[in-house]
This record gives sequence, C-alpha cells and structure tokens, in this order.
Amino acid sequence: MEEFVYYGELFDLYQGLLTDKQKHYFEDYYFQNLSLGEMAENENVSRNAIFKQVHNTVEKLKEYESVLHLYDKKNKLIKAMEYTSLDDVKKVIDEVI
Repeated sequence: MEEFVYYGELFDLYQGLLTDKQKHYFEDYYFQNLSLGEMAENENVSRNAIFKQVHNTVEKLKEYESVLHLYDKKNKLIKAMEYTSLDDVKKVIDEVI
C-alpha cells in the first residue's frame, strides 16, 4: 500500500513529464484501481502491453525522482515546518535549495 501512495505522489510531481498514454494507464491502474485485464479489454490491447506501459511509467517516475529529488525536498520542507527554531528551518531550506 505504501508503494501505491509513493507512486501516486511521484505522479503528482512529475506527471507533466509523461505522455498522455502513460498518464492514462497510470491513472487507470493506480487511481481507478482497474486490473491489467480490465485495462487491456478497454484499450483493446494485450494485458502484457498494459503491464509494460504501467511498469515503464513507474520506472520513469523513479528515474525522475532520482535526478530531481522533488519528493525528497518536499518532505524535508514539510518536516521543517514542525521545527520551532528558525535556525533549524533555515538549515533545511539551505539544504533543499
């Protein structure tokens, strides 16, 4: 379940870098909770083709995060909001930028 949430958050951050087809398949699988078989039937393609598209999209999202680190930076900034010391907050912001 954590994996689904993580991929959903990566999708929110990087969906602008994906093709329309990648977005469509990802949303159907992760957000609409359609099975690969249901998606294959809807798209009139093989189940394996859908699997490959979804898998490749997830790999792309992980690749984007490994280069850009937006998910990591966002979480650091969220955590910094819990700090009471302004100096600690500044350190996190300096680290992120």
